Amino acid sequence: MEILIEGVSKQFEGFAALKPLDLAIPSGQLVALLGPSGSGKTTLLRLIAGLLPVDAGQVLFGGRDATRLSLRQRKVGFVFQHYALFPHMSVFENIAFGLRVRPRAQRPKEAEITAKVDRLLSLVQLAALRDRLPAQLSGGQRQRVALARAMAIDPTVLLLDEPFGALDAKVRFELRQWLRTIHDETGFTTIFVTHDQEEALDLADRVVVMNEGRIEQDGSPDSVYSTPASAFVFDFLGRSNQIFGEVSDGVFRAPGLANAIAVNDCRAGPASLFTRPHDIALASMGSGLRAKVAAVHRLAGRVSLDVTIEGQDRSLLVDVPGHGVARPPARGEQVGLELRQYRIFAMPPL
Repeated sequence: MEILIEGVSKQFEGFAALKPLDLAIPSGQLVALLGPSGSGKTTLLRLIAGLLPVDAGQVLFGGRDATRLSLRQRKVGFVFQHYALFPHMSVFENIAFGLRVRPRAQRPKEAEITAKVDRLLSLVQLAALRDRLPAQLSGGQRQRVALARAMAIDPTVLLLDEPFGALDAKVRFELRQWLRTIHDETGFTTIFVTHDQEEALDLADRVVVMNEGRIEQDGSPDSVYSTPASAFVFDFLGRSNQIFGEVSDGVFRAPGLANAIAVNDCRAGPASLFTRPHDIALASMGSGLRAKVAAVHRLAGRVSLDVTIEGQDRSLLVDVPGHGVARPPARGEQVGLELRQYRIFAMPPL
């Protein structure tokens, strides 16, 4: 089911939670809506679902205008962060619920319901727990029940709101791999909301990065990480360093930077250079950045340095391979740093 969002916006008591935006999601794609709290990602998901009315614009499902249709009329499978299971119903009955409440003329026969729920229980690997109550399940098991319940109605699209937010890190990792497998097996168009960048980059076919009610960037996980379109995206995704300076006469200059850097896509005025810890290398003191080691962090297979630069308020994080370096720099040592990859962005006016 292809989904088209055309000029959709939403306000709450005069606050623009979602500014007018367009988004096209092809059938069968797994899309992550990624952003910090208050970015508008959950609002957008609920507008797609029909849980909230739009203020302006259109939502189309398969070319059909679904803007005024309810969640049930859109035939959407929605998975809430905290599962929303019926505590007095067994796992089997929770999954069967959406089928049992259909109008009599559309309701499958009991044998069909049983067969379908049993297939879903097998798919989500919970067949042995079909008669248990939700309170007797782990968080990961409850989340799988919620997903099976959403799939039972043969939805046009699956929507998941922070599906792993209430789970610990190990269970989150296991379930996201499992969700990817389920998606590939079923072929549902799937949209999930998350603030966890690792989750989005690892799981999705496509990442829509949101900020302040608008889309900052929309692309593959590799493209949004490797070629961020804005300072916000660079700073939000992964670990990043920021060096403050200014662009004038076509070059970027900054305190601590030995040589100016030519730029051709950044307007004159205050600007910031962004680079990632693994894109900085140790170098001679005569070029690049002049820095002082403030702390040394030893992790499995990697050494990371906190370094300070005179004239810069922020320290930088530099990754040094744990192998191939005879002796990592010590705390207090002066070092030179080479910027291997970076992006320079103009700073927004105050």
